[in-house]
Amino acid sequence: MNPPTCSAIIKMAEVQLLGDTPRGEISPPLPIYSLTPFTMLDFPERTACIVWFSGCNMRCPYCHNPQIVKGKGYKNVQDVLNFLEKRQGLLDGVVLSGGEATLYSGLLDFVRNVKRMGYAIKLDTNGTRPEMIRSLLDEELLDYISLDYKAPIKRFKRVSGANKQFENFSQTLDLLCEQNSIGFEVRTTVHTDLMDEFDLNNIMTDLNQRQYRGVYYIQNFRSDNDRPTLGKLPPQTRLINPKKLLTPEHFRVELRNF
Repeated sequence: MNPPTCSAIIKMAEVQLLGDTPRGEISPPLPIYSLTPFTMLDFPERTACIVWFSGCNMRCPYCHNPQIVKGKGYKNVQDVLNFLEKRQGLLDGVVLSGGEATLYSGLLDFVRNVKRMGYAIKLDTNGTRPEMIRSLLDEELLDYISLDYKAPIKRFKRVSGANKQFENFSQTLDLLCEQNSIGFEVRTTVHTDLMDEFDLNNIMTDLNQRQYRGVYYIQNFRSDNDRPTLGKLPPQTRLINPKKLLTPEHFRVELRNF
């Protein structure tokens, strides 16, 4: 998933917005790592903030957020709600990212409170909690979803570091493909030490068979010496060759960071 902005201004804002304040009324408090107060890049056609949830049930080697994935949450939910109350009319949306937001049992209550303020809500997810996503959809609490398709089933454990999670992800993908109440996108991050064009074509074949009709984003891994990855991956020795990719029948493919 895309990391939080690392500029000094954002860091100062995070300290101010999520300082140590008394525990709010919502129970239990969510493990929020930090909050990015403003983005125009992470929620299509919205000015938004990003709430970063700590903890994840995957260990993707290319992840640039090891401190969020492995970290424990200590930020108070009420601090985020207070911030959102003050930003009503200035922000349009809230992005739930991480980490993996759907792991936390208090998510429904948190999102209900955010939705009551009039915000649109986008969820970034690995799709391994289909029951939580179904509940959010049933209550009409979400406006957009970005779903990470980590790898085809034969590569899933190697790429995600997770055992027996592809079936859960598959249920979420079916759930989203079968509904038409909100928009969603599917995206895959590619490091060619982990996956190749054959694997991407397997994913696109699967999406075709499920009648996916959104945009499929293939995201090129970018190394960053200042921010080592969870798996300490080296730079790629080659990039994906777009000419070797299939042309899907039902959806459009877009390349990012190539």
